[in-house]
Amino acid sequence: MRLCISKFTAAVFCTMLMQACSSEAPRPSGASAATAGVDFSGAWEVDYSQSDNIRDTYESIIRDLRRQAERRQRGANQGGGSMSAGGGAGGDIYALARMAEVITDIQLLDIDQNQQEISVKREGSFALMCEFHAGRLHTEETPLGKEVCGWDGHQLVFQIYLPDGLSIFHRMTLGPQGKRLNMATTVRSDQVTYPFTLDRVFNRYDPNNSGFRCKQTLTRGRVCTTEAPEQ
Repeated sequence: MRLCISKFTAAVFCTMLMQACSSEAPRPSGASAATAGVDFSGAWEVDYSQSDNIRDTYESIIRDLRRQAERRQRGANQGGGSMSAGGGAGGDIYALARMAEVITDIQLLDIDQNQQEISVKREGSFALMCEFHAGRLHTEETPLGKEVCGWDGHQLVFQIYLPDGLSIFHRMTLGPQGKRLNMATTVRSDQVTYPFTLDRVFNRYDPNNSGFRCKQTLTRGRVCTTEAPEQ
């Protein structure tokens, strides 16, 4: 069954109601916010010059898929058989890319953290929330799916498992001197061989300063506008 846009739209709607996730399943490390020694608190602004370009990422996956299809086809021809090149895969990957585009279209983060919990407020989207429990992850079952979050060593992970084999994963990593934050977001589907992963890099910033606001889109590339300082 092909991954269709209607299913993509339904999944995005679900993500607006639930908390999210990481590129690999985390392993409980027994670390709390204090023992992990990592504090994400503060105001963060996306740095597109250091982040993945969604269009380049999509085109790179498509090129890899084509190379694999060509190798399989050559092998089938040499063996006297036939094999489909799987031409529908590109459309499925595009649907995942569109979902990733919506989920990661976040310019600003406002993070509050203490020893018990963290709140990652994302401009224009729902906040990611997690309670910290020593030695285990925080897991919650909901009518819409399963939510998991917690520490994986020095990284903070948020996971969500949606119906129909869809899942979204966020993995947050603090850079040297605590001045840079990386958020890797992976969208997976049981119907698509390739997951789609985007890395977004955020730098600390002063919320009262004005400047350019940019975003990267799958169809129009990078689009920038100016913003006024907060009053």
